[in-house]
Amino acid sequence: MAQANFTNRTVWVGDNLHVMRGINSACVDLIYLDPPFNSNQDYAAPIGSIAAGAAFKDTWTLSDIDVHEHGELADRNPAAYSVIEAARNASGKSMMSYLIMMAVRLIEMQRILKPAGSIYLHCDPTASHYLKLLMDAVFGSDNYRNDITWKRTNAKGLASRNLPNNHDILLRYTKSDNFTWNPQFVDYDPDFVDNFYKHVEEDTGRRYTLDNLVNPNRNRPNLTYEFLGVHRVWRWTKERMQKAYEDGIVVQTKPGTVPRQKRYLDEQKGAPLGSVWTDIKPVQSNAKERTGYPTQKPVALLDRIIEASSNEGDIVLDPFCGCATTLVAADRLEREWAGIDLSPLAIKLVNERISEDRGALWGGANVVDALPKRTDLGKLPNYRTHRHRLYGEQEGVCIGCDTHFPFKVMEVDHILPRSRGGTDHLENLQLLCSHCNRSKGNKTMAEWRAARTV
Repeated sequence: MAQANFTNRTVWVGDNLHVMRGINSACVDLIYLDPPFNSNQDYAAPIGSIAAGAAFKDTWTLSDIDVHEHGELADRNPAAYSVIEAARNASGKSMMSYLIMMAVRLIEMQRILKPAGSIYLHCDPTASHYLKLLMDAVFGSDNYRNDITWKRTNAKGLASRNLPNNHDILLRYTKSDNFTWNPQFVDYDPDFVDNFYKHVEEDTGRRYTLDNLVNPNRNRPNLTYEFLGVHRVWRWTKERMQKAYEDGIVVQTKPGTVPRQKRYLDEQKGAPLGSVWTDIKPVQSNAKERTGYPTQKPVALLDRIIEASSNEGDIVLDPFCGCATTLVAADRLEREWAGIDLSPLAIKLVNERISEDRGALWGGANVVDALPKRTDLGKLPNYRTHRHRLYGEQEGVCIGCDTHFPFKVMEVDHILPRSRGGTDHLENLQLLCSHCNRSKGNKTMAEWRAARTV
């Protein structure tokens, strides 16, 4: 795995696609993204809040994206291309545009994620069904782990013919089968406690239940003995059983009954966390963490995700970092972190929010406006040295106009320009005739082709 080619606590201002194209492969442990949902709504932070000025229109059309990216997907990921075509036929050009925007970014996220890494995509029912298919296409259906339902709030109002929508969805995928996972637990349901931990010690007030001590494996001669007048195959050795009895852990409710073990409620981790999360509330209007940022998510939600799918010192990336909740949670949990956002307001928010935790110790985020340069491709020769090789591979034919030219007329070109995150790697190089190369300029190859067909 490559080392990250950026420092801890970095925030880039710019298009996350171009930034991620410059990040080394397999260097990030956890990605959380809360992108636009294609909700057809306008969002704006209220005047007077610390996020005042944050606004975006969550409606997508073909004019909002580089439509050429759709054509590139046909070669880079045919499965994703097919999902987008199906969405266009079923839901129209707005959904198609939104999914094109997401697909090219998810491909980069899959590349930069470590083999043991995880990704959580936060969305709502508007496009979750299409996004799941897109994630299957990019990460592989075998690496799908969960649809997590987060209950944002109680159902409100009366929808004339629909149930009120009060939940979001988090699509959890991993890079491989060997992924980081730290089991999480939640408090037991009160009814479960009353029914299962119904015994209470008089002297301590501790709740407990009585658990079975009989071994399900009957063929254990070393564990077969009589205890308190009962002959069984036990789970423990006789010495351990006697010690537990003297400590009050093993009890016999009345003579002749099978002894049982006390299990105290306060010694249990809780109930295993399931895929429906109802215990994390949205950011309330009077909450200290509230910034006023549209669609702000609670720190508790990110705490759970980060604790479950990363360890201290791991790198957490949020490519739509917005009001910086992911970065705040990662910093508190002693993870390294980086964020990307189109708005410079993200820098202001992360600095203000983390300075509340760290005080004078916080020196501010490492703000970067230049695209990162990949360092995981090895030392590459000058890209022009590939001219002869490319001429042979293309048989002297210009990729742009499909015309044969003599060697001296052909020029080496970057398919994805370096200013857009492209590298000097051979896979990003081609030969164009001098006329096509001047015409293409700083466009990507797909952009140039799209412009020529208009």
